Amino acid sequence: MSRVVALLMSALLVACAQLPALQNSRGTSAAVPPNIVILFADDLGYGDLGSYGHPYLRTPNLDTLASQGQRWTDFYVASPVCSPSRGALLTGRLPNRTGLYGRAIRVLFPGDTVGVPDSELTIAEALKSKGYATGMIGKWHLGDAPDAYPTRHGFDYWYGIPYSNDMDWTDGVSFDELVAMSMRGETEAFQAVIASRGERYFDPKVENWNVPVIRSQRVDGGFADELVERPAQQDVNTMRYTEEAVAFIERSADSPFLLYLPYSMPHTPLFRSEAFAGKSIGGRYGDVIEELDWSVGKVIAALEEQGVADNTLVIFTSDNGPWLTMRQHGGSAGLLKHGKGTTFEGGMRVPAIFWWPGRIAPAVVSDIGSAMDIYTTALSLAGVAPENPVDGLDLSPVLLDAEASPRTTLAYYREGDLYAFRKGDYKLHLQTFGAYGQAPEKTVHEVPLLYHLTSDPSERFDVATQYPDVVADILEEIAAHRARLDEKPPLFDKRLAKLGAGS
Repeated sequence: MSRVVALLMSALLVACAQLPALQNSRGTSAAVPPNIVILFADDLGYGDLGSYGHPYLRTPNLDTLASQGQRWTDFYVASPVCSPSRGALLTGRLPNRTGLYGRAIRVLFPGDTVGVPDSELTIAEALKSKGYATGMIGKWHLGDAPDAYPTRHGFDYWYGIPYSNDMDWTDGVSFDELVAMSMRGETEAFQAVIASRGERYFDPKVENWNVPVIRSQRVDGGFADELVERPAQQDVNTMRYTEEAVAFIERSADSPFLLYLPYSMPHTPLFRSEAFAGKSIGGRYGDVIEELDWSVGKVIAALEEQGVADNTLVIFTSDNGPWLTMRQHGGSAGLLKHGKGTTFEGGMRVPAIFWWPGRIAPAVVSDIGSAMDIYTTALSLAGVAPENPVDGLDLSPVLLDAEASPRTTLAYYREGDLYAFRKGDYKLHLQTFGAYGQAPEKTVHEVPLLYHLTSDPSERFDVATQYPDVVADILEEIAAHRARLDEKPPLFDKRLAKLGAGS
């Protein structure tokens, strides 16, 4: 063997010996990427878990994950309502960048013809490129036409409902008819329908809603879509989701997998199984939360039984804050102001727990994080580069090495408008508005409001006059943010065209 060949062989052996470290400085070999499990509650408030301060709701499984992993105190979604929030989670991009938002119609409704644009690379599509099995169990809410189903956007399997559990009423007045009433100025008729439905939220019966349960799979280069039942037997939805999730883990344990489990609860109307009815001292809402906690426990047990827990990142969070007008059937934002629908903290700051045994050390993290960061973090851990410009940041240095979060700013959007902006500990409100008939009235502030969130998380004390330099600095950040944003038209408002209101 020549000296040159010998030197080359020696160098190759050294390189091979160093390969695992080169693949990922945090120790995750690209050959065995981690499983990703995303547990996504619906309308769960910041204060609804024991580990986030609720005095009565028993959430032992989630509290254990919080104590064994990282519990984030300043974690946000990209929108205070369902569809845009979910679109941002799955694409890592702000709703205004993807078009998954509406200025007039805030979420998608039954019969919508739009969904996730094909130009978007979802987390499922990205991970499939690395050999992941991809399964979704639960509420989609990003288009109910077959060509908008999750299986058309990277998921191998989907079992669940296509939109919120309070849509598709069986009383004969459709969403389009309600919109038309409003457009024609038929206020009394519109309000009469809304009032007749209101009380049924508080005494829910399965037969009031015609929500379908769908099973969809990728098969032989095509798709097999099945209507499982209609109306959904909502009292057993959480239990069935759990069974489906466990089955997916069992059949996917030999390969890396993504499990996305967006629960239908605790969005009203509240349904829980017979096993949990009346069990919580927190009432019906408590029953629902405690069944969700039971479900999380079953998912964790399945990971452990399959021997894959040590190579699985589990994330639990919520799609927006609590629906406060639902009285005792809605959740709690804890010490945060307002709830769902608003850009106050209670509308967009949500619980977030990251658990990965042996990899994530127990900690409480008070840096800023976003649900969009889940996308970028998962892709980074799997060794996948995003195809589109993303708004999500890679949190893996925080999770695995206890470094500071790369996120120092956060934009608060509502209906396509920028309402507020956070930088560090300070949050600047450009405009404020309650939701679902609650105060305050919409106000565009000539002098923006400024709050110091770590000393005033309830947003009670405006300090704008004390810190004009901070106001000026954040306004500069806002200008830079807007300059970087390539905004798309609102897809959700396309429905208005057929109702004669233009697009």
